[in-house]
Amino acid sequence: MNETEFLARSEAILDDLESQSDDWISLYDLDIEANRSGNVLTLVFDDAIHVVINSQTPMQEMWVAAPSGGFHYRFDGQRWNDTRGGPHMAEALSQIVSEATGQPIKVVI
Repeated sequence: MNETEFLARSEAILDDLESQSDDWISLYDLDIEANRSGNVLTLVFDDAIHVVINSQTPMQEMWVAAPSGGFHYRFDGQRWNDTRGGPHMAEALSQIVSEATGQPIKVVI
């Protein structure tokens, strides 16, 4: 994947996550604040739990920082896989968001 393709994919992920957070607010009556600054999306749950998702263009990775740790994801042509062998990005974010909200939430990327 070249840099242009990576930028398009990473921008789409951040846009999708920001949009999904708006949906979670209305569907589940949750307190979520989404702040976007360039290639960084910060989700704040109940004014306490922060989850930061950002793109790392030079490495062509998406990074996630959450209370459970920091994670790096690389695209394999079909999905974003954890560089250390953990769950893929959508599954990991689903777990992180579900824990933060106390609701079973599925993240779609």
